[in-house]
Amino acid sequence: MKNIAVIGAGTMGNGIAHTFAQSGFSVKLIDISEDSLKRGMDTIARNLDRMVAKEKISESDKAITLGNIKTFTNTEEGVKNADLIVEAATENLNLKLKIFKQLSDICSNDTILATNTSSISITQIAAVTSRPENVIGMHFMNPVPIMKLVEIIRGYNTSDEVTSTIMELSKTLGKVPTEVNDYPGFVANRILMPMINESIETLYNGVAGVEEIDTVMKLGMAHPMGPLQLADFIGLDVCLSILNVMYDGFKNPKYAPCPLLVNMVMAGKLGVKSGAGFYDYSESRKAEKVSKQFVK
Repeated sequence: MKNIAVIGAGTMGNGIAHTFAQSGFSVKLIDISEDSLKRGMDTIARNLDRMVAKEKISESDKAITLGNIKTFTNTEEGVKNADLIVEAATENLNLKLKIFKQLSDICSNDTILATNTSSISITQIAAVTSRPENVIGMHFMNPVPIMKLVEIIRGYNTSDEVTSTIMELSKTLGKVPTEVNDYPGFVANRILMPMINESIETLYNGVAGVEEIDTVMKLGMAHPMGPLQLADFIGLDVCLSILNVMYDGFKNPKYAPCPLLVNMVMAGKLGVKSGAGFYDYSESRKAEKVSKQFVK
């Protein structure tokens, strides 16, 4: 298994492509937008430059890694001869179903189809394909080149052979694969998102401010960053989407997203990606608190 296709050149997609390419795989990075592909490749190059500066890799290693990646806007051309396809598109069920239906129609029956979804049912995604036994979840953590964990999620019909293959493949990337079952949010987000949501509720109810909440969790619980800063880093729209998937899946009110989170997403305050969330990421006010206009 040496030929990898990655669908989606955003934060997760370019990170996954980077990781496979640095491990010696031939990678085809696919996106419908040339601009997205350029931004993705620019991000990979910058991240490799940081690794060179820290003397973790050489300039030659960087050149080889970039040389292992080719970009495509045509999905059928990009996935041709792929042994493994990792879908890393937006966390949207209908989009993922459309992609997997297309992949099922155009790919070899031997191709393993993986999704980087952080919450959506693998079984549901696999059901639109003609080979559900070959569909599996590979939930990488952000930033992909650095974070060791990969949640491996097998759907109801995922074969033992495919699961074993992906577990071993993840190890060749220097990752620590952890197999979990196919329930909304899996393990990582089933635990993380309620904590983030409760942190937002704490802010919404006026118990403490943004910096105070994050300080308590960083200094009191030894978290590397506070939950509100982490939410900004993940993307508030992504957090909302995951919470909605879990709320719909479990019908349990503890997963209902806080009204403050809903309002901030509707207002376009999505975190780092939009320049402001719980903190201000504009050039003049990097990572300062935003105004309290949304707080109860």
